[in-house]
Amino acid sequence: MAVSGNTEFDVDVAPSVIMEILLDVEALPEWSGPHKSAEILEEHSDGSPKRVKVAVTMAGITDNEVLDYTWTENSCTWELVESDQLSSQKGTYTVTEKDGGSHVAFELEADLKIKMPGLIVKQAQKKAVETAKKGLTAEAKRRSS
Repeated sequence: MAVSGNTEFDVDVAPSVIMEILLDVEALPEWSGPHKSAEILEEHSDGSPKRVKVAVTMAGITDNEVLDYTWTENSCTWELVESDQLSSQKGTYTVTEKDGGSHVAFELEADLKIKMPGLIVKQAQKKAVETAKKGLTAEAKRRSS
């Protein structure tokens, strides 16, 4: 069952700070509760993360995932390479300047390999979207203070 979610929010820090946080993928477990670990396996020629291995716990299930990242000046996109629990996943953060701060758009789409009750899937998706907003905002405030 494919699920998707998105959110948009404003943060009172420069877009460069948001992008710096996103580029620091190994710090994901510090601000994203579901992420238990994150390790860069391969980098792009500019040093940005290309292939990343993460362990994520959602709805009581831990999933080990390998993700391929692509980066632009104002966006971060990842796509699933392999996973224990997912057949596909794609996510994007897009960051634009707004009133001296940042406007962040987050999109996530995932398809599970296993059947789970719809309510549990929706709760996990909601938590992922909330984490994207609350966790990233809190980390941005922490880094800019």
